[in-house]
Amino acid sequence: MKIAILGAAGRMGLTLVRCAQRFSGLQVSGAAECEGHAALGADIGVLAGVKPLGVPLTSGWPGDADVVIDFTFHAAVPANMAQAVANGQAVVLGTTGLTEAEKECVDAAAQRVAVVWAPNYSLGVNLLLDLVQRAAAVLDVAYDAEVVEMHHRLKRDAPSGTALGLAEAVAAGRGVNLADVAVYGREGITGERPAGEIGVHALRGGDVVGDHTVIFAAEGERVEITHKASSREAFADGALKAALWLKERKPGLYNMRDVLGL
Repeated sequence: MKIAILGAAGRMGLTLVRCAQRFSGLQVSGAAECEGHAALGADIGVLAGVKPLGVPLTSGWPGDADVVIDFTFHAAVPANMAQAVANGQAVVLGTTGLTEAEKECVDAAAQRVAVVWAPNYSLGVNLLLDLVQRAAAVLDVAYDAEVVEMHHRLKRDAPSGTALGLAEAVAAGRGVNLADVAVYGREGITGERPAGEIGVHALRGGDVVGDHTVIFAAEGERVEITHKASSREAFADGALKAALWLKERKPGLYNMRDVLGL
């Protein structure tokens, strides 16, 4: 299967190129970056620190790929999805921080091509999502729920897509709409914490790849479920598995839990 990586010269893009060399069923056939990028024209294998792949980094659309993997910036998603649909290419989407309008573009594209869209592609995080939903159903609103995440200083969106996914898992376990009960950070005289509130908090600093903790706190005890990523390879391997899983899938919107059979 031929794959193309958008944002290929970024931290996640280069990790995808390196990890793809371990997958015998995948061939990196395209690598794209924005116009004017300093590395345009360079072999993407060399940029990633592996053997030359004969694939130059370009600003053009990689039309010969079977699957496009997109870890770029939310504002680029509508145009990228439109290009994938025009070329009949499946998409693995890992970009977070999408607006409602951008999410609608993803939904529309999924009616034409197969799309895996997940806030996080690691096996551990997707297991965490499942565990959190189960815990929220059992503990219910008797336990106050808080989601805390930390990422490196260069991350552009907050809270992380994974943190939002975890908050959604808490809400799903409780059978409520997250928008009705979520609070994002606290400041000033906030008063007592309302029962059923789901707090979401973002920390930024250093080179942290990604830490996520869901806290369920009650009188007399506290349950904490934590995932810490020490390398982007966990995310890259999951995204590449998703690309392989997309082979011959019908158009539709899938998530990583579909890929893993959770």
